[in-house]
Amino acid sequence: MNGPGSEWIDEDAGPIVRSYALTRGRARPSTGEPFDMITIIATSARPRSGPPGIGPEHLEILEMCLQPQPVAEIAARMGLPLVVVRVLLGDLLHHRLIAVTRPQPESTLSTEHLLREVLHGLQAL
Repeated sequence: MNGPGSEWIDEDAGPIVRSYALTRGRARPSTGEPFDMITIIATSARPRSGPPGIGPEHLEILEMCLQPQPVAEIAARMGLPLVVVRVLLGDLLHHRLIAVTRPQPESTLSTEHLLREVLHGLQAL
């Protein structure tokens, strides 16, 4: 590619500004809570025509998440950085097109109980 804008293209790496363009310059999702790598995403609605701000990458995520997928798997299958996928998921959540199942916080009681059991097991050796 020659001419104006060709300095932004690297034959091996592809467009340098692609991630920035996909997120429209955003580095965080528009929703308040960030998406953990093991958060499970499932499609809850599929728009017939994309709402404003919903692009082909958003639609690809919706198609992929007909079967629930963790955020890390979505990023890997799309070949996009995790930060970009999180922003795209924030857009989909804002439009109520996905359902999000966040991991349950580990209770300190269960951790303490587990550590006591391990200690008793080691002492029994």
